[in-house]
Amino acid sequence: MTQSAALPGNLDLYLHVRVLIALILGLSVTRLVSGIAALVQHPGRYAIWPVHLGWVAWALLNVVAFWWWEFRLSHIQHWTYGLYFFVCVYASMYYFLSVLLFPQDLDEYKGYEDYFLSRRRWFFGFAALTEALDVVDTWIKGEAHLRSLGLEYLVATSAFILLSVVAARTRNPKFHMLFALSAVAYQISFSIRHFGTLD
Repeated sequence: MTQSAALPGNLDLYLHVRVLIALILGLSVTRLVSGIAALVQHPGRYAIWPVHLGWVAWALLNVVAFWWWEFRLSHIQHWTYGLYFFVCVYASMYYFLSVLLFPQDLDEYKGYEDYFLSRRRWFFGFAALTEALDVVDTWIKGEAHLRSLGLEYLVATSAFILLSVVAARTRNPKFHMLFALSAVAYQISFSIRHFGTLD
């Protein structure tokens, strides 16, 4: 996709689109942070599960990373409705993940472990789709940007999607713990190595 430094008019279009993206991501962060706060306020209300907390951390890290990189959309010269729709759908994936991690109530479940495992197909389905959309979003920001992330990015994304398929099918607690810890550790490592400055 052809890119150049954003002209004033293009920047105005980006700012117009950014408002809706900010609202969606704001709802996502609010859901995650308020969910964490509720766990602190009422630790005995529902049984806490470390794996669930791991995916909460992963989701929060990804929302922050998403918003960091979206500035590069300001370099897009020609906005279309299709591109606008895609970015909105992609941002909405994080809200879906946030709601799945912190539902309105858990009255029909024994705790977060019971809830998470019962809804694992939905969560990992959305997680895998989100990672796939991230590849498209990265390409939209420019082929140079995609190349700058190296082959590692595509390999890691493919591995995450495959592991999500496995996670959606198994209830094995050891697998889920290792997957959650690995996902969080890799996201932190990736952020440290690639999130320097916006240019």
